[in-house]
Amino acid sequence: MLPERGVGEVAFYGGSFTMLDPCLQEAYLAGVVPFVRAGRVAGIRVSTRPDGCDNERVARLRAFNVTTVELGCQSFSDAVLRKARRGHDASAAGESVMRLRNAGLRVGLQLMPGLPGGDGDEARRSLARALDLEPDFLRLYPAVVLAGTGLAQAWRRGDYVPLDLDDAVELCAELLWHCHDQGVPVIRLGLQSSPELDRGSTVLAGPYHPAFGQLVRSRLWRRALESTATASGGRRAKVDFADLSDAMGHRRTNLDYLSRRFGHFEIVSSGHQVRQCFVLAGCRHDMMSQARYLQPLPPTTDDHS
Repeated sequence: MLPERGVGEVAFYGGSFTMLDPCLQEAYLAGVVPFVRAGRVAGIRVSTRPDGCDNERVARLRAFNVTTVELGCQSFSDAVLRKARRGHDASAAGESVMRLRNAGLRVGLQLMPGLPGGDGDEARRSLARALDLEPDFLRLYPAVVLAGTGLAQAWRRGDYVPLDLDDAVELCAELLWHCHDQGVPVIRLGLQSSPELDRGSTVLAGPYHPAFGQLVRSRLWRRALESTATASGGRRAKVDFADLSDAMGHRRTNLDYLSRRFGHFEIVSSGHQVRQCFVLAGCRHDMMSQARYLQPLPPTTDDHS
């Protein structure tokens, strides 16, 4: 399956890799090293917990050609982490990032808005603290209630109310915009769709949607088109063909919304436009600039509550 020469990574997902037995970690990693040395892959990526990156574990990763580590931080609120029974506090993430950086590894952070005790303000504070650590990339996974979990029990008791889909889309659109504004890519929005998750018995509640990423990107497009149309009076937007689906919205929801809002609206693909830009009323606009959020992220402090 691997090319003769490649720049990709072999990734170990599905758990906290560095918490495995050290001999098992080394066996997995040793199986990949020959392909790294042969130039068929550039390195190895693993995911783990913020409290799973002590000096010994990081040294092992470095010795076996690991190039990228993703940390499942979920939140930077100590109160939220306690409610989620994570077993570590928010400072563990910063300490792990420092060790990984010192070892020359790329670092990605994963955040989970909507956990018990969390709300929109907590999600914004957590993102601000994550961005302060200057990660190479982020993933945003709004919390969903899965069958057979402790969260499902809390939900059934009425002790936990997850974000609804529209609130999660709106919140993640704002978080995504702030990440873009600071130059940090978000490589995943929402859980990866799978036959197991798409079965009705697996996800009990919460903002799961197989096209969650598109919903979030489309919300930014809607925000940009609405604000620009209001200011300019234009009612016909031209976008690049590759952006047409996001601009139109999932199942044309943006087009329907804008048509109701303005009485008439068109979104068309006309030749080759600049990606993530649109032409409206004769002027080209950058989508992210027009979708801007005026309220900045909250300042980060040493208060982890």
